[in-house]
Amino acid sequence: MKAVYVAEPHSLEIREMPMPKPGEGEALVRVRAGGICGSDMHIYHGTNPLAKYPRIIGHEFSGEIESLGPGVQGFSIGDRVAVDPVTSCGTCYACSIGRSNVCENLEVFGVHRHGGFAEYVALPVKNLHKIPSSWSFEKGSLVEPFTIAANVLSRTECSGADRLLIMGAGPIGQVILQAARRLGTACAVADIVDVRLEKARRLGAEVTVNTKDDSLEEAMGKWTGGKGIPLIIDAVGIPDLFPVFLRMASPAGRIGLLGFSKAPSELVQLEVVKKELSIYGSRLNRNKFPEVISWFEDGSVEPELLVSHRYPFEKIREAMEFIQDNPSEVCKVILEF
Repeated sequence: MKAVYVAEPHSLEIREMPMPKPGEGEALVRVRAGGICGSDMHIYHGTNPLAKYPRIIGHEFSGEIESLGPGVQGFSIGDRVAVDPVTSCGTCYACSIGRSNVCENLEVFGVHRHGGFAEYVALPVKNLHKIPSSWSFEKGSLVEPFTIAANVLSRTECSGADRLLIMGAGPIGQVILQAARRLGTACAVADIVDVRLEKARRLGAEVTVNTKDDSLEEAMGKWTGGKGIPLIIDAVGIPDLFPVFLRMASPAGRIGLLGFSKAPSELVQLEVVKKELSIYGSRLNRNKFPEVISWFEDGSVEPELLVSHRYPFEKIREAMEFIQDNPSEVCKVILEF
């Protein structure tokens, strides 16, 4: 079988690999679609601090079951599935309190172990979630990005009573916006790319701010009547923005962080303590696939609006170069297998 193989940073190839065999409790999945995530780009460029090499990348993917390993129940050959890439030990402290997405022994397909950018992959069935046969595989591959939104909105207890600033209108910012709007949350979105901000307005953002042209703090002061923002979610991960978030947050406000930057941020304790702010990290997802699949089924979000381009998986290098060179044109790029 063919797979997208990153032997080391800056070394990406389509490599012929042995056909995997499903073990106990596993299924062999014929991959049909996969979304390129920023973390895939970072693994290729050597800027993902969590990745292990060599690696078959890809953690946003879907396909159909080709065969079943011993002991598998509840699945059949031909079932269409979306894949949760998160694996956990089930015994550490985080797992014992229901926080398996930050397991002490966490492994993610496509980051710590081989992922889904391959024609076939053997996976534990506990990571597989059936999707309707009426869905495209492309739609199935979009479940994972929406679980990122589901997780951070759950962590920060977002509700319809909130005003939410989403920092960044890329793919993750857009899925957070869609997920928050289904709750009735009033949303503002900030970015530096006008095309993305136009998309955010179409998706329901009340206010958009191009931070290259306008003061974010002034715009948010006007939007909130000077009261501050109850909820801020950072979907860009730029450390220098953190002190700005502290200043803009309302008393009793919450800040959700999604970025993986190792660079330090300035933390002004006075801002945190005097306003009693809550700061939440949010990583991956904690069993959010069933919830997101229900969103897709009831039509409360429109995942297909995320997709901007499609490539055969053999042209992944071309796809990555296009993403890098055309940020204003690209949202989610889907690889077809």
